[in-house]
Amino acid sequence: MKEIFAFIRKEFKHIFRDRRTTLIVLIMPIVQIVLFGFAISTDVHNAVVDIVGDASDPAVQRIIQRIDSNEYLEVGNIYASPAAIDDRLRKGKISAAVCFEQNFDSNLAAGSTAVVRIIADGADPNTAQTVTSYIKGVIQSEQAEITTAMTGGGSVSMRPNVQLMYNPAMNSAYNFVPGVMGLVLMLICSMMTAVSIVREKEQGTLELVLVSPVKPFWIILSKIVPYMVLSIVNFVTTLLLAHFVMGVPVNGSLALLSLVSLVFVGSSLGLGLLVSVISATQQTAMLICGMGLTMPTMMLSGLIFPCESMPMWLQVFSDIIPAKWFIIMVKKIMIQGAGFTSIVKEFCVLLGMMVALLWFSIKKFKTRL
Repeated sequence: MKEIFAFIRKEFKHIFRDRRTTLIVLIMPIVQIVLFGFAISTDVHNAVVDIVGDASDPAVQRIIQRIDSNEYLEVGNIYASPAAIDDRLRKGKISAAVCFEQNFDSNLAAGSTAVVRIIADGADPNTAQTVTSYIKGVIQSEQAEITTAMTGGGSVSMRPNVQLMYNPAMNSAYNFVPGVMGLVLMLICSMMTAVSIVREKEQGTLELVLVSPVKPFWIILSKIVPYMVLSIVNFVTTLLLAHFVMGVPVNGSLALLSLVSLVFVGSSLGLGLLVSVISATQQTAMLICGMGLTMPTMMLSGLIFPCESMPMWLQVFSDIIPAKWFIIMVKKIMIQGAGFTSIVKEFCVLLGMMVALLWFSIKKFKTRL
């Protein structure tokens, strides 16, 4: 028995001596539970809803108060006409708008059907369905309360008409294709760049290259250019498949979409160089890319679940993921047909990430092994 216990102790020492094994066994389950527990949610919190109609109308006022008191909804701006709604949807400032017809309260009092138009952003079908269901629930509650308060057994009718902008057919490919494009480009650029450089470190061939007369900067550039070219090829391939096979439109500028993708490729290459700087072996690079890049990109970038449904601390953490900003811009350009003015914020954030990641990674890249 002593020999068996000695072997057991030896195995425990081997496990805890290897940091990678300890990370996989003890830390990865905690990370997965936290990500899956908080990020996986179909609820949408604090969805901003604009109001179009007469704010002095008593029935409109009651519904506005109900929307504002709903834990999932938040009243944005109030307009007399729906002219500004399209621009607000394109810039992502609102999730939906509720438009009331003229004389809304009078129509209810007269016993006729009062029409409520709900306009939502169909570029994200899951979020649009969730938000519109919340608004319908508010309208139904108001209708039931008015009916209950009426004497003589009368009833009122509010007819919500839902209009989904940019994706009236609720095609799920409109939501997933931009995310898959971001994931593919991230994997090709960051993971393959990091692993290839670390592999040359292990084999000793990188040291032979670094002692050549060529400056280190040009050596590093020669390492990342092939993966940039391959990423561009993958971008063109996925874009052609998305448009001609899955029917996803390209309503915006193709040149602007290409520019955004090029900036995202640059930021992903910066991440790959950063991983190669801090990794000594290919296994470490794969582990960092898998846990530190692939999983957060899938869970926290809006690829599967809307970021608005996550806790605030996870939303803040998701802001440092380049794929989040790329997916937002691709949806706006491809689905909504938005121009550069609608993506200025996201583009500046992603461009800043690209510059910072490339500068820091190249500066910290070890030219002596």
